[in-house]
Amino acid sequence: MNVVSPSTARESQSSSDRATQSRLRRTAKWLGSIVGRSPISAFWGCVAAAIVVIALTAPVIAPYEPLRSNFRQMTKPPSAEHVFGTDQIGRDTLSRVIYGSRASLTVAVGAVAFGTTLGAFWGLASGFFGGRFDTISQRAIEFLQSFPDLILAMAIAMALGAGMGTVIVAIAITRIPFGGRVIRAVVLSLKETPFVEAARGLGASNARLMFRHILPQCVAPYLILATTHLGVAVIIEAALGFLGVGIPPPTPTWGNMLADSLNAGLVPPWWLVLFPGAAITLTVLAFNLLGDGIRDLLDPRLRGSLQPPRTLGGMMRGNH
Repeated sequence: MNVVSPSTARESQSSSDRATQSRLRRTAKWLGSIVGRSPISAFWGCVAAAIVVIALTAPVIAPYEPLRSNFRQMTKPPSAEHVFGTDQIGRDTLSRVIYGSRASLTVAVGAVAFGTTLGAFWGLASGFFGGRFDTISQRAIEFLQSFPDLILAMAIAMALGAGMGTVIVAIAITRIPFGGRVIRAVVLSLKETPFVEAARGLGASNARLMFRHILPQCVAPYLILATTHLGVAVIIEAALGFLGVGIPPPTPTWGNMLADSLNAGLVPPWWLVLFPGAAITLTVLAFNLLGDGIRDLLDPRLRGSLQPPRTLGGMMRGNH
């Protein structure tokens, strides 16, 4: 039985602490270089992170219940009691905007994770195998792209019925062609490269070539595509809610809130239009500019000046 002396244990713990501090310093230095190189993208990345935090902590930070009506405070403009005012049945607009972020981000993340990922694997297989499978795949993708995103999502949502799951599926289907096209183009440029040919010559199977050698090279374009598609998914979800085929009331969403403002009078109160619209605009802008920053970060031509720390090296190493 081996007995570890107290001094040896202290030295081991001290060495572990020094290694952790060294990794933290490298990470902080790397993040500082990113902020220094692209401060605008870093700022909007913080905005996107803040929106996500607001959505996750909505029950804690919302001042009122989003569904609670107060018929003494109907259609009141912003005040000290209700910072964003109230709607036509006295519900607090600020609380509804905060809770609306949960629904909008849930739909956006779910749709992008499902649709873009499915499209990426479809594009991987299509580009790698080529031939008749690639031809049929491209015709199917062209068929999906022949419909405007909103029209296609609205048709699917109406066919499947109202609900959050339905909206996620409807928006996800509109994201599949983009993931398929982009990843297919990357695969076509990679499958004839020397390192893939060398692996094939050593007897690597198709599955190993696809998932061990080619798929890691697709991480960067996938992350860029997924981030920018979050903003598009938020817009489509809001449009579906505004048209009445999205998440049904009384669940607060930004699109539903804009639609409800039309019922508040001949001329909608400005605060019922401004604050949900501003939330949509801010979210879309944040994710789009964050996507631009991620693209710059993962660009091989810039990687020499923005070398990631070892803690992120595993993800990035596949792009070398």
